[in-house]
Amino acid sequence: MKLLLTWALSACALLLVAYLYPGVQVVSFVSALIAAAVIGLFNMLLRPVLVVLTLPVTVVTLGLFLFVINALLFWAAAGVLDGFHVTGFWAAMLGSLIYSGLMLIVNSAVNSLLSS
Repeated sequence: MKLLLTWALSACALLLVAYLYPGVQVVSFVSALIAAAVIGLFNMLLRPVLVVLTLPVTVVTLGLFLFVINALLFWAAAGVLDGFHVTGFWAAMLGSLIYSGLMLIVNSAVNSLLSS
């Protein structure tokens, strides 16, 4: 139940990102659901590998390179999918920052809702 609720709310967060920022476009709610699933899979499978491979750069930049990794994964998800489009790297950077902030709110809301 928690996974399905988080997935649906992350798709809504992705639609909100597209509404707030014109550099990110999402065609429909179904596209947002697929994009949210792909972003989640990329974060689960690719992000740990990229974090380990770029650990020296991440240490030198005091962790700021993690924002670049998040933007690249966001941009890569848009490159794989048809109904989800990001105009460039800086659009991916800002879009991933907005999406990450919204996902913090979503995760805390889901945890507090289901723990009660």
